[in-house]
Amino acid sequence: MKRIFAIFIAMSVLVLFSSSCSVSLSGASTVGLKTINVGFFENNSPLVVNYLSQQFTEALKDRIRSTTSLSIVQGDANASLSGSITNYVIEPISIQATNNNVAPIAGAQRLTITVNVIYTNTVDKKLNFTQAFPAHADFTGNIADQEQKLITTINKQLTEDIFNKAFANW
Repeated sequence: MKRIFAIFIAMSVLVLFSSSCSVSLSGASTVGLKTINVGFFENNSPLVVNYLSQQFTEALKDRIRSTTSLSIVQGDANASLSGSITNYVIEPISIQATNNNVAPIAGAQRLTITVNVIYTNTVDKKLNFTQAFPAHADFTGNIADQEQKLITTINKQLTEDIFNKAFANW
């Protein structure tokens, strides 16, 4: 009976310790942080896709919600993420020859999105940064048929990179 009681006490202490710790299983460290303000990332790129700002901002919020216990607030917070989308560009990455002496056409193309991010941590100012984060996805064919899926893929990569820089110090 004493042995079961000792195991129960040890497990209780372990649960209390792990629940008060600010490090998640994802490797993210939010020590001292309870709240974060995620600003709207306006699209300032030369080529504007009307839904990109909203979609990226929500993807970043979802990434924070799903892997931390931080509360996303408006106004004053322990940390903030803000910035803008600075580049949205489609470039050829391979050339495809044609059979009828016409100029070659693009075979594969690359969509690149760059986001400039300002991270401010009021608890530990050494973690503050301003950095550009580029990400891309390659495709063939017409962009209009694939654009939404490509943006979703790139947003996932961008939010992962930004999250890791802000909370995992990678």
